[in-house]
Amino acid sequence: MNLTVLGAGKMGEALTRGIVKAGFVQPEQLVITDIVPELAKSLAAALGATAMTDNKAAVQQADIVIIAVKPKDIAAPCRDIAAALPPGGAVVSIAAGITLRQLAAFIGRDDIALARVMPNTPCLVGAGAIGLSFSTGVSAELRDTIARMLATTGIVEELPESLLDAVTGLSGSGPAYIAILIEALADGGVLMGLPRATAQRLAAQTVYGMAKMQIETGQHPAQIKDAVSSPGGTTITALSVLEERGFRSALMAAVEAATLRSKALSGD
Repeated sequence: MNLTVLGAGKMGEALTRGIVKAGFVQPEQLVITDIVPELAKSLAAALGATAMTDNKAAVQQADIVIIAVKPKDIAAPCRDIAAALPPGGAVVSIAAGITLRQLAAFIGRDDIALARVMPNTPCLVGAGAIGLSFSTGVSAELRDTIARMLATTGIVEELPESLLDAVTGLSGSGPAYIAILIEALADGGVLMGLPRATAQRLAAQTVYGMAKMQIETGQHPAQIKDAVSSPGGTTITALSVLEERGFRSALMAAVEAATLRSKALSGD
């Protein structure tokens, strides 16, 4: 399978590195472009792939094209795809807020399969949470191929496009919520006398360990919480304070606010 990646920024690089590392495509099957040619050259050199400066030439032999550009820059690569991508090819867009309908209008061809993806920054370390939606008429085989490709950088949830704004509010913006959580936990440790570096390591490992434990055991988070909440103990005392301060409702409201903002930005 020949893959072309248009955009070698952080998310484009993360996805590309994951795909190559997993052996999903071989370096000789990969072409990379970027509006800043040096970025494409650097990534291509690191992976043994080919860097190009002409998008049309880059997509001429592609089976799948990943568009990893900023939303404001999407029109030009879409025109190049429309002019040069062979019939039956697929386009996977990670441009935030650009809907499948808008993508189809930019490309203007009905012989190209379209997918819209909402990744998040932990894709950089192979631990992403990715929302995926397809245009109508995409074959089951191609859906599976694209999902497996994206799964090289994290978990993939295929959803109706109408739910991608909620994915944005939860996992797209979620790394920032968790970063604040880790920072606040570390600050609490420092307040109680722990060295800053120690507190930060303990906080980050606690969040990582809890997530890993929940995923691997499949337990409901409430079960894990209850297991460490002894009657009259330290944990239940702390949980009482979190409930009193609105910790749970604040997180729910944050996801809601980010979702609504995502809907407003797409304007579709």
